[in-house]
Amino acid sequence: MLPWQSGYVEANGLTLHYTRTGGAKPPVVLAHGFSDDGLCWTPVAEALEADYDVVMVDARGHGRSAAPEQGYGSAEHAADLAGVIAGLGLKRPAVLGHSMGAAATLVLAGMYPDLPRAILLEDPPAWWLPPAADMPPPNLKVMRQGIIELKRKTREELIAQAHSQSPAWSEAELGPWADSKLRFSFNVLVAGEPAAVDWPATVRRITCPALLITADPARGAIVTPKTAASLQALAPQTRVVQIAGAGHSIHREQFGRYMAAVSAFLESI
Repeated sequence: MLPWQSGYVEANGLTLHYTRTGGAKPPVVLAHGFSDDGLCWTPVAEALEADYDVVMVDARGHGRSAAPEQGYGSAEHAADLAGVIAGLGLKRPAVLGHSMGAAATLVLAGMYPDLPRAILLEDPPAWWLPPAADMPPPNLKVMRQGIIELKRKTREELIAQAHSQSPAWSEAELGPWADSKLRFSFNVLVAGEPAAVDWPATVRRITCPALLITADPARGAIVTPKTAASLQALAPQTRVVQIAGAGHSIHREQFGRYMAAVSAFLESI
């Protein structure tokens, strides 16, 4: 494996960091979840780099990207992804997002429908549905306290915690996960209201092929068969793959089956 490229793009008034496998190959952009960063995709990038130019983006407030005081919603994240794609001169990349990154990927495809060749969504929050009375918004105070407790630990302590709490994760997942928590900015949690998104209208504007990767709600996955069907009603071209035996971090908990689904979809578009 050749050394990966690490660099920065100026977009939307921010400096955004990326890591790139490189080569004259079809581009695939990876958008990580909340409190992770680009290098949390390392095992996925290693599996794809023989056939694709994989670009792992650090979202604002994460990794080595700038951490502004405002603007941490899906619209802002989508605009940042568009800025990285334009700044690197990527031609119609496939975009794969997990959780927060999957929400950004959905908005990217709706706001800039000619930009992605295809999108892949790993267990996104179902924000295309109206808020349910029994589903309160995320408790930022609890999330902040959880991040504080993680940041009090050393890298070695974080790795040991991840290994204990998530024994299904491979060793390759642990170091990048620990590093991402130490680099995460509290600005993400204290910023004001992000830009509003009209989710149904945005999703209806998506024209590219789409893959929704779901798992087991009983294990902590967000998307249910009902919410998956509601996404397909808005974007009928969406294919759904359900991977049993995994929760919210499907790529970490069922890596082989996850990569089989991702690779088969990328080869089909």
